Amino acid sequence: MSKATSTDLYEVTMAQSYLREGMTGPATFSLFVRELPPDRGFLVCAGLEPVLACLADYRVDAEDVAVFASVTGQRREDLAPLLGLEFEGEVRAVPEGRVVLAGEPLLEITAPLPQAQLVETYVLNQVSHQTAVASKCARCVLAADGRPVVDFSLRRTHGIEAGHQAARLGAMVGFAGTSDVAAAHAEGLTAVGTMAHSYVEAFGTEEEAFRAFARSRPGPVTLLVDTYDTEAGVETAARVLRELGLGPGCAVRLDSGDLGDLAVRARAVLDAAGLRETRIVASGGLDEFAVDELVRAGAPVDTFAVGTRVGVSADAPYLDSAYKLVEYDGRPMMKLSSAKATAPGRKQVFRRPGRADLVALVDEPPPPGADPLLEAVMREGRRTSPRTGPTEARKRFTADLATLPPRARAVRAPVAPRAELSQRLVSLTAEVRRCIEARLAGDGGRSVPPGGANRRGEPPGPSRSMRQGRPAGRGRTEPRQGPVGPCP
Repeated sequence: MSKATSTDLYEVTMAQSYLREGMTGPATFSLFVRELPPDRGFLVCAGLEPVLACLADYRVDAEDVAVFASVTGQRREDLAPLLGLEFEGEVRAVPEGRVVLAGEPLLEITAPLPQAQLVETYVLNQVSHQTAVASKCARCVLAADGRPVVDFSLRRTHGIEAGHQAARLGAMVGFAGTSDVAAAHAEGLTAVGTMAHSYVEAFGTEEEAFRAFARSRPGPVTLLVDTYDTEAGVETAARVLRELGLGPGCAVRLDSGDLGDLAVRARAVLDAAGLRETRIVASGGLDEFAVDELVRAGAPVDTFAVGTRVGVSADAPYLDSAYKLVEYDGRPMMKLSSAKATAPGRKQVFRRPGRADLVALVDEPPPPGADPLLEAVMREGRRTSPRTGPTEARKRFTADLATLPPRARAVRAPVAPRAELSQRLVSLTAEVRRCIEARLAGDGGRSVPPGGANRRGEPPGPSRSMRQGRPAGRGRTEPRQGPVGPCP
């Protein structure tokens, strides 16, 4: 069973129907976020890499068809047109790490309609979740104001895969390390960690625990000092570190209580012991709001370890994201639903220095000095460039962050910039709306009689791709060239 089955049921039934109706023309779907969650001045685009990895290997095999038959109650023969369906389309996307805003396409997929439809669920799942978490991580980096932030989220993320993603996403926006061993190894990250309270409890005294821990680890150590009495724990840690000559590079970790006050007291104890280079790590339910409060209060915390609230993006665990059809067989498409209307046509986003982003049609020339955000990352189902890692994404994030208005970067009550629409896009949207409303009112007699010809004027039967000898779901991938009228 492949990732093709990681989809919603209606994707399967729609793809099956498209094939039956011969609707295999090129379709473009656009993925965007309608509105930003509260307390978000921007988003950080993420999730593209796993999407491309999935699409590059995407193929509906016999076992997948059996699964589809099992859950739909149909015969395998009825679902046979899906067998062998591969993704052969084009993907244009905003690279990971770039800052994006509400209403801007993060990704556009153009492929034969059954293919573009069937991958919707997986694409939305990856991009929505990872963009939400990356954006949460970015806000922690802003709140820390230059002090290191590390990821401790693995034990409470919504699954091991989500924990790996959180480690990678944190690194994309500037985290200094992660406690996730597998993620650190796979992504080339710095592995970080201390000890648990259970470790201290297992020994007769804190001092025994600290000395044993130091003996088992080469180099600097971080000692957890709040198992019993925090101030006494700091004094014990200071004595052990001083006697073992382990001060430089070492740290004590505070994990409970009034972290700001305890950090002040710990700093005084360490300094009095001559351990001015010993750092203080704070953890325990931290997110960007708690980090911001500690920084504003002047707490002498050197490193912030964030976990649960960041790994699950607790205050904004989902995005109001959508994957909508904007063009089919060369014709612009849009949705008119109240409060959920969409803009038709394939698009590009231009980042303009000193001005709002501009969302335009894909063939519009860039404004002077503008930077197009969407790049071609896949053609004919194949990647156009190798996989990029967190380091490259981090460079993109750092560059984009520097151009954001201060109000958008604020941790508390941020004000998100709004993208503008090009005049051509506005005009096309109005014209397509007019055409749809006229058709719905009965203008032009374009409706298809029940049981009559399909949308191509052909009787129902095998898909056109099958009649022409192509495997299931295959049609033209590239959109039609030249001007296309807004009315079907």
